[in-house]
Amino acid sequence: MLSRVIKILALAALAAGLLEPPATAQEKQAVKLENARFVYEEMVDAKGGGVPLSLRTDAKCIAVIPHVVKGGFLVGGRHGNGVMSCHDDEGHWSPPVFIEISGASLGLQIGGQASDLVLFFMTDKAARSLMNSKFTLGGDVSVAAGPVGKEAQPNSDPNVEAEIYSYARARGLFAGVSLQGSHLAPDQKAIESYYGERIFPEKIAFEHQVPRYPPEARDFAASLP
Repeated sequence: MLSRVIKILALAALAAGLLEPPATAQEKQAVKLENARFVYEEMVDAKGGGVPLSLRTDAKCIAVIPHVVKGGFLVGGRHGNGVMSCHDDEGHWSPPVFIEISGASLGLQIGGQASDLVLFFMTDKAARSLMNSKFTLGGDVSVAAGPVGKEAQPNSDPNVEAEIYSYARARGLFAGVSLQGSHLAPDQKAIESYYGERIFPEKIAFEHQVPRYPPEARDFAASLP
C-alpha cells in the first residue's frame, strides 16, 4: 500500500512538472539581460587586463551578446542575440535595445563551444546605422579587434580609426576579435515582447523612451561606465 502511495505521489509530482507553463518571451529576455550584465562585468575586469578604461568611457554605445558561437575553431557560430545601450550628452545610459548578430562566419580567433561578445561603438554614425537597418561590420562601418589591458590605447595605430571595437571570451580566454562581414540588426520581435508594445529601437537608444523599465533592464544600464 505504501509503495502504491509513493508511486502516485511521484506521478503527481512528475505531472506537475510537466504541466508547468514554459517561460514567457518576456522572461527569456529578462534572463538575456542578466546574462549580458554578467558578461560585461566579467570581461571589463578580465585577468588578461580587461578593456581599457578610456575606450569604455569614450564609447557612445555598448553592445553585449552572450553565447554566440556554437562551433569549432575559427568557424564559429552564425547567430546570436544580445542587448545594446547608448548614453546621452549627460552620460545617462539608455534602456537596452535587443539586437542580433549573424554571418557565415564570425571569424573568431579563439575557440570554444560558446563565445561572448562585447562591442564598443565609438561614433554616432555606427550606432545610428544599426538602429536604421541591418548593416555589415567592416562594410558600412569600420570594426577592429579591441586592445587588451586597462592602460592600452585603442588608437595606437594612427592609420586605424575604428568605429567599433570588438572583444570575445571563450573557455576563459579573452581577446580582441575581428568581426568583419558579420551583420548586426535590432531584434524587433524581442523588443516588442520585452517592453510589451511596438516601439522603434532609436526611440529607446537615443530618446530613452520605453513603456516600462523593468529592474533587470535598469541593472544592465547601471553596470555601464
